[in-house]
Amino acid sequence: MLHSNRASSALEPIETASLDELQALQIERLRWSLQHAYDHVDHYRRTFDAAGVHPSDLRDLSDLAGFPLMSKSDLRDHYPFGLFAVPRDQVARIHASSGTTGKPTVVGYTARDIDQWAGLVARCIRAAGGRAGDTVHVAYGYGMFTGGLGAHYGAERLGCTVIPMSGGQTERQVQLIEDFKPRIIMVTPSYMLVLLEEMVRQGIDPRHTSLQIGIFGAEPWTNAMRAQIESTANIDAIDMYGLSEVMGPGVASEYVDAKDGPVIWEDHFYPEVVDPETGRVLGDGELGELVFTSLTKEALPVIRYRTRDLTRLRRSPARAMRCMDKIVGRADDMIIIRGVNLFPTQVEELILRLPQLMPQYQLVVSREGHLDALEVRVEVSADAWPQLSAADLAALAKNLQHHIKAYIGVSAAVVPLAPNAIERTAGKARRVVDNRVLRAG
Repeated sequence: MLHSNRASSALEPIETASLDELQALQIERLRWSLQHAYDHVDHYRRTFDAAGVHPSDLRDLSDLAGFPLMSKSDLRDHYPFGLFAVPRDQVARIHASSGTTGKPTVVGYTARDIDQWAGLVARCIRAAGGRAGDTVHVAYGYGMFTGGLGAHYGAERLGCTVIPMSGGQTERQVQLIEDFKPRIIMVTPSYMLVLLEEMVRQGIDPRHTSLQIGIFGAEPWTNAMRAQIESTANIDAIDMYGLSEVMGPGVASEYVDAKDGPVIWEDHFYPEVVDPETGRVLGDGELGELVFTSLTKEALPVIRYRTRDLTRLRRSPARAMRCMDKIVGRADDMIIIRGVNLFPTQVEELILRLPQLMPQYQLVVSREGHLDALEVRVEVSADAWPQLSAADLAALAKNLQHHIKAYIGVSAAVVPLAPNAIERTAGKARRVVDNRVLRAG
């Protein structure tokens, strides 16, 4: 389904630039970013010097591999403002993570950073099929999280009317969608499923709302979930990628006419994929950890930042900027069960092969004696639940159990649950409950 039948808005020249033109711009901006970080941030000066590299050593894009990698722990170690590269009176805005695993990671923006951020999110919305005059329902959380305000400023920059709903208040979300009739919704894919469930509960057919485009991000989601959302809601489901440490939403986005993976805006963010264990740079097409270097950020430059997101980079014959595959998972979300690496998205794909099951699930990991045990809790659809006997549910569980063993190589207990048995959240879904960690603590 393709709803982008409005007159197309002209692409920015950089979106159709040649590879030579793009790489010349990248080298120019990369040299500036490395020098900016080295001159104004003690951490970068120390780590560059310790690695024996200097910004002037960058003559080619491949030379970036000689500079040290950085991680989220570097941001936490310099909490709150130790990695800022401009004086505090030049910082126009501060965002921060929730800090649920320690100190929050703090990010800052100059007025120019905010302006560029808005422009890039606007580029994402246009790539998704949005146009000036559209109404955009923003259901990402506002506040310290970058999602809500990032989407908001980008939609306004494109010339859209913004409904700044934020997350939560699910019944009211549906009411406002019915009353205000937005064409676009920007939200996490897992919360979109919650909104669709609420529409059905209220007797609203999700296929006949005003929504035509959903721009989803902030958590990994599969093409199987895309198909589920598109068929349920009759919309184009577009993948937008971003993370607060690098900027926020708007680092990359799919084009609605292709849906072949988010295109990274390489004029502002230089991507690499590295081996998560060794840090060695991998070639296009190889699976590894995504790393970003900012090319234009003033307040908080990031140099070779390890995102922990696992993906591949691909060259497209249609454009110089590279695409990224959908995120397989996060290096820090990977579960190891009896020596087998498992990501929640792998299980999600198998769940969505069974039409009686919903993509509302949790993986519960525990330890039985000296061995790990995996329990997959998954909801049965509201249509199927009343029709299934205890024997039917047992057969359904056995079927999924077989698929998990056959395709992933892990033995799992599968527990089919009634609709709405798993707690809903207005933001990112909690897919993994690792009780091994709790017991170890």
